[in-house]
Amino acid sequence: MENRKIIEMKNIVKRYYIGEPNELEILHGIDVDIYDGEFVSIMGQSGSGKSTLMNIMGLLDRPTEGYYQLGELDTSTAKDEELSLIRNKKIGFVFQSFNLIPRLSALKNVELPLMYGKVPQKERRERAMHLLEVVDMVDRATHNPNELSGGQKQRVAIARAMANSPDIILADEPTGALDTKTGRQVMDLFHKLNTEEKRTIVLITHNPELAHETQRIYTMVDGRIEV
Repeated sequence: MENRKIIEMKNIVKRYYIGEPNELEILHGIDVDIYDGEFVSIMGQSGSGKSTLMNIMGLLDRPTEGYYQLGELDTSTAKDEELSLIRNKKIGFVFQSFNLIPRLSALKNVELPLMYGKVPQKERRERAMHLLEVVDMVDRATHNPNELSGGQKQRVAIARAMANSPDIILADEPTGALDTKTGRQVMDLFHKLNTEEKRTIVLITHNPELAHETQRIYTMVDGRIEV
């Protein structure tokens, strides 16, 4: 039986400064299909439009034109509050810069999305500790980000991305700020989440070596997908 389609994008166009002399079109009609349980990469050089595409995919931005269905949701008809709710529940983000809250411990950082989701404190704590265990960071649970190495911060960020059991993890250059060995460990962790936890993962990268570790590659050049 074919896996269900979790992301369907048709003819996605993104323009800025619409109607002005300096109107700029970043995405020129993008088609992307991603199925439940896949590990897919979107590869392209800086300026190719891959981060713009990720922002639309992650419901952080809307396309100017085109159709985007996320699971059962036609995102074009959804209100902003609904998109915000779906984003918190269905999508986990991992960024190159980690985006951890400096004054919170690793544990509290992982708990944060669960707090927004109004999960009771005891359950929140247990879930966060379990996720720190998954990423091998239990012994650093009480440490603040400034007491962690880059690789440890990224592990905490991955645990946080999984807090609400999202359907999709969007990872934007997740190894970009890490040395080769640590980057390797983070990629191994993504493979583990994909195979053992059955997470759908979309990796945004400029690195062909990392892209070739995934099941399928979409290559972006100048705001288009290369076929």
